[in-house]
Amino acid sequence: MGQRGGTDERGATGPERAFVRVLPLLLLVVGVLYDAMTPSEFTAAPLFTAAPLIAAPFYSRLNTVLTGAAATGAVLVLHYGSAVNSHVEAVTEVVTVMTVAALAIVINRVVRRGNDRLAIARSISEATQRAVLPTPDPRIGGLDIAARYEAAQADAFIGGDLYAVQDTPHGVRLIVGDVRGKGMGAVAAVAVVIGAFREAAEQEATLEAVAQRLERALAREGTRREGLDAFEGFTTAVLAEIRHGEGAVRLINRGHPPPLLLRGDGRLCVLSATEPALPLGMGDLGAWPDRADEAELPPGALLLFYTDGLSEARDAAGEFYDPATRLGGRIFPGRGGPHALLAALAGEVRRHTGGGMTDDMALLAVRRPTAADPDVTVDVTAGD
Repeated sequence: MGQRGGTDERGATGPERAFVRVLPLLLLVVGVLYDAMTPSEFTAAPLFTAAPLIAAPFYSRLNTVLTGAAATGAVLVLHYGSAVNSHVEAVTEVVTVMTVAALAIVINRVVRRGNDRLAIARSISEATQRAVLPTPDPRIGGLDIAARYEAAQADAFIGGDLYAVQDTPHGVRLIVGDVRGKGMGAVAAVAVVIGAFREAAEQEATLEAVAQRLERALAREGTRREGLDAFEGFTTAVLAEIRHGEGAVRLINRGHPPPLLLRGDGRLCVLSATEPALPLGMGDLGAWPDRADEAELPPGALLLFYTDGLSEARDAAGEFYDPATRLGGRIFPGRGGPHALLAALAGEVRRHTGGGMTDDMALLAVRRPTAADPDVTVDVTAGD
């Protein structure tokens, strides 16, 4: 989850990092050659001052010191060799390079401290993510499962998007949702929703009752939140239930993007709600009983649940990414199909947005296995 496709914390790719790391050495070599091959009135001082500055954020402290010393030494040797080291210009260049080298050491120390703090923050974020959004097992209740969380902001691991999958006496139940807001308040609401879901999924006999338990949990949470969130806090969500041994899925949609059903032959169906409903946490605006829709889930079919970070991802021209259009006719076979589907979506969204996602994206894929899958025994006639 939150994978970044081969970039480091500064957003640089592998070739870019390699080039930057050798750049200080190249500057020193080019500077020496330039100064040695040109008349004395020409100077390579800008190259010698740039070398330690570029080394500072990327090199260790020792290597930064060595780069600064090499730059200073090169200037001294070149001016000594040209017999102009007594000139004011020569002294000025030496002092300038020495000063910049000293500043580079200070910059290196500041950057290293910042990296240490960032590493601590990343560790805390990763621990929070594992606690609040643990990665589901790849096999739950006889179904193939894959989940992925893509954060819009680099180094941010979790926001208001959520998912959970649980095997219960009533079947495999799951939720995918999006909490209004950002920051730690949204993370706290995510923890409330997932905690309430896991408890209700085990105890409630119907999916409709699970939705009502979540409504009450968010209402209680709202009374403890201050300011705007106390009145406008809500969560869009899709709840689903796949009963053991049955070839169907039951869905309750509370103001969330509709799931997609991708059959094994590439045919795609948008599982829109029969009756639109308000998001969770907005029960005070209207009360009516939840009614689950039911759809066939044939062997080999994939269910895709997602948050609006996917469907509202824009390219440079402002065009939205449409998962239904992009996925129609495509096939992701085998038990690795859910993982392949989510990896393909994440890559396509990054390319569509040019790497400039504006909202987090949570993805969950569920596949009903077939009799041809290795080490799998299923009733492929159920619900067909």
